[in-house]
Amino acid sequence: MTSLYIDRRDVHLELDAGALVFRENGERIGTVPLAPLERVFIRGSATLQASLLTQMGDNGTGVVFLSGRKGEPTLFLGRPHNDASRRVAQTRLSLNPNFCVQTARWLIGLKLQRQQEWFSEMRQQQPRHRYPMSHALQLLKDHAAQIGTCGKLDSLRGIEGAAAVSYFAGLRALVPESWGFNERNRRPPRDPFNALLSLTYTLLIAETAITLHNAGLDPCVGYYHQISYSRQSLACDMVEPLRPLADRFCQRLIASATLAPEHFSTTSAGCLLGKAGRARYYAAWEEAAGDIRKTLAADIRTLALRINPDKPAPQPIQRASAEDPLQWQDADDEPLPAPVRTT
Repeated sequence: MTSLYIDRRDVHLELDAGALVFRENGERIGTVPLAPLERVFIRGSATLQASLLTQMGDNGTGVVFLSGRKGEPTLFLGRPHNDASRRVAQTRLSLNPNFCVQTARWLIGLKLQRQQEWFSEMRQQQPRHRYPMSHALQLLKDHAAQIGTCGKLDSLRGIEGAAAVSYFAGLRALVPESWGFNERNRRPPRDPFNALLSLTYTLLIAETAITLHNAGLDPCVGYYHQISYSRQSLACDMVEPLRPLADRFCQRLIASATLAPEHFSTTSAGCLLGKAGRARYYAAWEEAAGDIRKTLAADIRTLALRINPDKPAPQPIQRASAEDPLQWQDADDEPLPAPVRTT
């Protein structure tokens, strides 16, 4: 799998002989093969040639534009899956209350299961946090035991909300006090760790929407998250059981000192990760995202079989020789570097 992260000012992207070409002030400054790319993240004042977008669409390459200081995502999805019957079946089942509840129970049950697996691991690895981990684990088990009795989505949301309080109380014990993390907050995040969580969830939802689209499913027609204007409800559904994996990634970033609170800044718009921190973040995310993407692909195959048991589950698009993920970025007040290949 290959991803490209572009976080550079005033760069122009165009297509040339099957390659993505970077130009600055009219001068060609870099080239990346287009065929292996599955996703491209663009932040900054980049411009793109229309023929490049067309080719990426034909290749099934998803493009995520992150605009503004908050990095609000806008998605460009490639050519849709040819089997429209899968989307028809998905939409019909979204109107079936029983199917929605059963699917939601599966998703939230999987989420709580993965939360418990992570906390069990951390309880063994960090004895000093044994008590808060054990307490959170017991509460999560109690909440998980209630899921099977839920007959309505509202009841399930109540259980999930209560479980979230218990979960974040346990997560708080794993985050150093210097990060100022006391509870989950967003829109805007008010501390560095919440900003890290929000950024990771943003990328994860965007990637999930692209993967669903490529699998022949509509990212906007969900089951736990019901259809709502301007919301990718099914992508939100499928991200729920991935959140513990994303949280683990964020916790490891700070435990390894890959990121520090100094990489963030707080303004009236909230707490945001700066460019120097983003360069570190993108490299670390791409290294960790392979396992998360495999889990997502497996979850989507399970969902596809739930939607249409008589059809084979969707398979990922095969790419030409998948190279290492690429990152193209620059930091504030630093010379513009050449493309950086991350591993």
